[in-house]
Amino acid sequence: MSNTSEHATPKHHMVSLSTYVMVWVALLVLTALTIVTASMHFGAFSIAAAIVIATVKGALVLLYFMNLRYEDRIFLIMLGVALFTLAVSLVLTFVDTLFR
Repeated sequence: MSNTSEHATPKHHMVSLSTYVMVWVALLVLTALTIVTASMHFGAFSIAAAIVIATVKGALVLLYFMNLRYEDRIFLIMLGVALFTLAVSLVLTFVDTLFR
């Protein structure tokens, strides 16, 4: 028997510092947009605007800071299932409160 491992070495993708800085700046801009949006009155669309901005910020964190962009497809599928379940729960909650 040889001492070599049967498993291949894991692939590590190196993300540049400039990418992290750009994502961080984008998160700061989106946070400022959230604050500005909260002070404006969009009526029924205020909550939808906040959810859309939060979704974009969450996607940036998941893709870049948690490195899901460079993971296997199965992780993205599991994330998609979890996000779909969350979306269904949110939609059902809003529909429930709408018809009370």
